[in-house]
Amino acid sequence: MADTNQKHTTLTPYAMYFRREDGKLQCAICAHACALREGQRGICHVRERRGEAIVSLVYGRVVAEHIDPIEKKPLFHVLPGSFSYSISTLGCNFRCLHCQNASISQVPGDMDVSSSGVYRHPKTIVASAIENDCRSISYTYVEPTIFFEYAYDCSVAAVEKGLKNIFVSNGYMSDAASRILAPVLTAINIDLKSFRDSFYKKVCGARRAPVLESIARFKELGVWVEVTTLIIPGMNDSEQELTEIASFLAGIDRKMPWHVTGFYPSHKMLHVPPTGGEILVRAREIGFAQGLDYVYTGNRPEVVGENTACPSCKKTVIKRHGFQVEANHLQVGRCPHCGSVIPGVWE
Repeated sequence: MADTNQKHTTLTPYAMYFRREDGKLQCAICAHACALREGQRGICHVRERRGEAIVSLVYGRVVAEHIDPIEKKPLFHVLPGSFSYSISTLGCNFRCLHCQNASISQVPGDMDVSSSGVYRHPKTIVASAIENDCRSISYTYVEPTIFFEYAYDCSVAAVEKGLKNIFVSNGYMSDAASRILAPVLTAINIDLKSFRDSFYKKVCGARRAPVLESIARFKELGVWVEVTTLIIPGMNDSEQELTEIASFLAGIDRKMPWHVTGFYPSHKMLHVPPTGGEILVRAREIGFAQGLDYVYTGNRPEVVGENTACPSCKKTVIKRHGFQVEANHLQVGRCPHCGSVIPGVWE
């Protein structure tokens, strides 16, 4: 049994988790568990073996920094109507053919990522979030697990100042990373891209199982979880597959929000047509039929399905249009009409 190293100390680029295996160092931050030789980088192209340690090459190297509505993550049951300070470095541990952020996620293996973007100290990120009236920090745009040490340090600093922390993730985080992050993580939106392992292998360069495990694990760890499925015509839009996804989520927690969102042609899938609104409507119906209390449509404001309705009395408690909250009638996390609890992070 190999020992897990924790060489990371706050504000150093050393990886928090790796193992020694037969002369190689195995990165233990995500489910790929890349075994690296000296000078070799992992699948993410931003974590590299140097001597007897694995180093994060993008610690603090911010390439995207924006103020987003929290509904854009999408998170509909976390501080509705608030803004989230959103940051990213280069790199990703998936190779999704339809990635909308490919210019920063799909970096060449020999790129000098260590000088990318602008260096931003974690406390500077927190200060900027506060100055811009953001109530949370989101680690997003690429898979934040690949800059885990930086995200963790930012999260610790954010909690000290009363801010929430959010991961927008593909769910490929290791068990060890999940458990160290959970105490400082408020919420996570996990992409469940398909219920087929063949889809994950062909489209993303990954496996399905670790994603399912992450959804269940974060729920168990007490982190608020919402799940997104981008529905791609002809690839993951069958009634059977959508039923399997909804059934899986309901089996974990029927109160877990499921976002079914529309695909637009992008990156290496420009030949695939956009998702029709009728598919999203049907996916939402399937979600409810499988027992989920909250199913939302996304990327199609003209399609009914963005509002939060009370499962008990069916009346609208939060009205939305796109990323904008038009009315929020919640009263201390309860339906104002019947008093039922609406789960989420409301304060």
